Amino acid sequence: MVKVISLSNEAYEKLKAIKNGKSFSEVVVELVDCRKNKKNLSDFFGIWKEDSDEWGKIKKEIYEDRKKAKLREVKF
Repeated sequence: MVKVISLSNEAYEKLKAIKNGKSFSEVVVELVDCRKNKKNLSDFFGIWKEDSDEWGKIKKEIYEDRKKAKLREVKF
């Protein structure tokens, strides 16, 4: 079934700019699905406890990578 909706000119232009050969319906469905699958950063809080083995491995890798990184020279 087809439904008729009204959009502001701004909304229409934004949808039109991202549709890339797709129908407007396909673009709207993709945007809604993408929004539904989005997670908040707070969903990941506490995922690794400070004392866990996994967190210790990750932390060690981070510090090792930081030691390998070289600062670039900035000329003023």
